Amino acid sequence: MDNFLHTVVGFIASNNLLQQQQPVIAALSGGADSVALLMVLSRLGYKVIAAHCNFHLRGEESMRDERFVRALCSQHHIALHVKDFDVQACMRQRGISAEMACRDLRYEWFEALRCDTASQAIAVAHHRDDNIETFMLNALRGTGIAGLTGMHPRNGHIVRPLLCVTRSDIEQFLKQNSQDYVTDSTNLQNDVKRNKLRNVVLPCLYQQFPGAEDTLAHTIDNTRDCNELYRELVAQSRTQLCVAQQGGFDISIDGLRGYRNALTLLFEILKPQGFKHEQCCDIVQLITGHAGVGKTFLSSTHKLVVGRKRLEVMSLVDTDAKFYPIDLSHGTINEPLKIRIEQFPSTGKAGITAVDGKKSIALDAQVLKCKKIELRHWQEGDRFSPFGLRGTKLVSDLFTDMKLSEREKKATWLLVADGIILWVVGYRSSSHYSVGKESESYVTLTLCP
Repeated sequence: MDNFLHTVVGFIASNNLLQQQQPVIAALSGGADSVALLMVLSRLGYKVIAAHCNFHLRGEESMRDERFVRALCSQHHIALHVKDFDVQACMRQRGISAEMACRDLRYEWFEALRCDTASQAIAVAHHRDDNIETFMLNALRGTGIAGLTGMHPRNGHIVRPLLCVTRSDIEQFLKQNSQDYVTDSTNLQNDVKRNKLRNVVLPCLYQQFPGAEDTLAHTIDNTRDCNELYRELVAQSRTQLCVAQQGGFDISIDGLRGYRNALTLLFEILKPQGFKHEQCCDIVQLITGHAGVGKTFLSSTHKLVVGRKRLEVMSLVDTDAKFYPIDLSHGTINEPLKIRIEQFPSTGKAGITAVDGKKSIALDAQVLKCKKIELRHWQEGDRFSPFGLRGTKLVSDLFTDMKLSEREKKATWLLVADGIILWVVGYRSSSHYSVGKESESYVTLTLCP
């Protein structure tokens, strides 16, 4: 195996991007990046299904690209799906630019095709140079820490196996394998910001600062790690400051005042509820001056009322939210769900073997020391730490991944201990209180029919 393939294999494995058992959709434009992606996945033994979008925006060149990918897939005996799109109609219907219309149409179709073919993921050919461009564009536009993390190896069902290699690496790989590709002529035009950055600014930067490509890529990785820590610390602070209430939550004003960066923290807490940074500035000014009791702020979905000791955040929609205190020492919970609870010593395996993380979970018995354990419905902005993944994830993003309807979302229950989500019941467990080598005992919770 050559160095290129070895690098990609390691990247796929370290980020747990793909499994061999299920098919994978490969976005195939016909350009060098996507052709390399197709060849790599095929060479590594994955069952690849190629997907080509024809937006008919470049006349004969668009048809040339389609002919090329058809011939390529036929030559390598790879299944190919081709979709024609009316970009102009999409622009009129949605009131968006051609670039956004192409993006929306592309990923909507990819996701539908993924479901139809029972594929595990949609692989796209973004590489390290693309990631640097994204980092620079976001920095030039003005962004927070999340915008400086670039593109991630995985985003839902979208995976990027080539994010670890450069455009030069890709071209060399194709040359060594005598593989042709097509070139999109619009990529050579410097009338859009990304092309200008790619074709003019970055080459000049790299000439003046040798090794800048590696330095920038390293900076992106560092920033991504910092962002993960930042998200976790925000989540911890949110747990300390916020108390769930029916239809919303309260934020301790005294607790918030104790933070040096109260404005940033408040914005992170309220951003999922649709509040703007300017509103958070006004709120912090009010509570800093011990004023504004009764002042109301509105987002599109929530209302915030400044109280004497807390900020009261309430949904504008009556969700009929209910909270059910739970005692995990009991054998069975009957309301609002029927859940069987069993306790085992650390050496016992009867409970662990039945755990799937969806209908049944296992928790270290230390969870029994939590002061407040409850079942409640999902609320906008809820985050949890999925078992087996790094960092946190919005519960709403999990719902999107699971393609739940609004009725199913509202019917979903969460198991929460001292403000920490332990279980999106029926769908996913969290990493908190997971059973490990040091666990003296554990409890299992099984959802009963």
